[in-house]
Amino acid sequence: MKSLISKAIFIAILLLGYFITVPYAQSGKMNTVLIKQIDSMFKSDQFWRKEFVKVQHKERSVYSDETIQSKWSETDSINELKAKAIIKKYGYPGYDLVGESSDNFWAIIQHCDDDIAFQEHVVALMKKQVDKNNASKRNYAYLTDRILVNKNQKQIYGTQLSRDNKTGKFSAFPLKYPKLVDKLREQVGLEPLADYIKGFDR
Repeated sequence: MKSLISKAIFIAILLLGYFITVPYAQSGKMNTVLIKQIDSMFKSDQFWRKEFVKVQHKERSVYSDETIQSKWSETDSINELKAKAIIKKYGYPGYDLVGESSDNFWAIIQHCDDDIAFQEHVVALMKKQVDKNNASKRNYAYLTDRILVNKNQKQIYGTQLSRDNKTGKFSAFPLKYPKLVDKLREQVGLEPLADYIKGFDR
C-alpha cells in the first residue's frame, strides 16, 4: 500500500472536482449493467478514502484508523479483480459504453498500484479511446504520470505531487520535460502546474 500522503493527495483531487467529462454521443448501446457495477465499485473505492480524510482532518469517524486501513486495502484488492475482468471482457470502457462511469472506472485503475503491468495495459487501451474522444484526456494524463512515478521514472504532466513534511508545501515529482510541462498540460486540458500546486497549498 502506498504512503498515506499519496492516498490523501488523490482524495484531494477528487474533492476539488478534477473529473471533467468529455461530451459524448449517446449511441443507444449503453451497458446499464456495467454502469451499475462500475458505479458500485467507485462508491466503495471512495468510501474508505473519505473516512481517511475525516480522520486526517480530526473529524469524527465511526471507524478506527486500523479498520479504515484494513477495509481500504481489502476494497482496492476486490475492485482490482473486478476491473481486470471488465478489461478482459470489454477493453477500456469508454463514454459510448458506460457514459460518465468511464471516469469512475479510471479512478479505480488509479488505485491498482500493486500491479503496474496491469495499469500499463489499461493506459494503452485508454489511449485508443482518448484518441477517439471517447475517454478523458485529463484522466489519461493522471494515469500516465502515476505509472511513471510508481516505476520511479520522471512524470510528463506533473499531476503527481509530494508533500514536504517540514513545510507542508507540495511539489511535483521529477518532470521529464520541465520546460514544456505547461504546454503538455494544456494539450490535455490541465491548468498550469503552478496553479495546480496552489490548490493543494491552501
